[in-house]
Amino acid sequence: MSAKQVSLTGIKPTGTPHVGNWLGAIVPALELAKRPDVVSAYFIADYHALTTVRDASQMRQLTHEVAATWLAFGLDPENTLFYRQSDLPEVFELSWVLACMTPKGFMNKAHAYKAARDTNVEKGEDEDAGVNMGLYTYPVLMAADILIVDADLVPVGKDQVQHVEIARDIAGRINHAFGEGTLKLPKAELQDQSAVVPGVDGRKMSKSYDNTLPCFLTAKKLRRSVMRIVTDSTPPEAPKDPDDSLIFDIHKALLSPEETEALAARYRGGISWGEAKQALYEALEARLAEPRERYEQWIRDPDAIEDLLASGAVRARELAGPVMDRVRSAVGGGRP
Repeated sequence: MSAKQVSLTGIKPTGTPHVGNWLGAIVPALELAKRPDVVSAYFIADYHALTTVRDASQMRQLTHEVAATWLAFGLDPENTLFYRQSDLPEVFELSWVLACMTPKGFMNKAHAYKAARDTNVEKGEDEDAGVNMGLYTYPVLMAADILIVDADLVPVGKDQVQHVEIARDIAGRINHAFGEGTLKLPKAELQDQSAVVPGVDGRKMSKSYDNTLPCFLTAKKLRRSVMRIVTDSTPPEAPKDPDDSLIFDIHKALLSPEETEALAARYRGGISWGEAKQALYEALEARLAEPRERYEQWIRDPDAIEDLLASGAVRARELAGPVMDRVRSAVGGGRP
């Protein structure tokens, strides 16, 4: 593994994905696994979810759902590294070492904490109302996730670059204090090609807006969801501007440039909104039918998922062990 760069993708277990998750995150992350110069590692960040999840059975179910999802969409556990965060105790040991070298000011500027604080202020509440230390120190644990496997590359969207920068900053502090080479400095790999898919109401597709197209609905329910997409009262025969169509915005994320232009021509020539929605549904069903079947097979066999994650953890600890040995030796921990 050491001859290639390690690329690391973290997956927070937040339930069955929607089309925005699939096209915006899963597709580009799995594309990276095709690069011959990269070893792709994917982990389920279950302990990150502890900031909000308070039920053990729910946590296990969410973990199984996200594992089944990525496997359904083509993650190959034989040619990639796939594991669960909580199966690597080294992550949490390293997290404490990093926390001891992290200025509080770093956490004050973290996006998630600032968003929670700003929301509280807008409501007229104490700025730290409802903020637990897990949320506050989230970037430290994320840094440990990255650094524990000597990750070289961390594919992220623009809103996640800060987390990689914090990991680099903390690792640099560790190296300055305890010796160069104690921790590898990772780099963010910006995923410019990631699709930002709108929801059925025009806002960004998000569970919090209840505007999603879930990936693994039955064909009948998927069609019903597509038909919810907001449209105007333009007559069926009238030409329509594809650049001003929510249906087109979602549909084009599934298409090649040539297919996108052909679809745009149909809009300009006159297409009813019913036809447009039906075309989108058919395109989604064609892409999602097989993954849906694979997802259902995996979700019916949680023991198989557990076995797969356990096997991945053994391999991941082969990376994490030497990193933690270096850090312990550098800081004076453990037996010399």
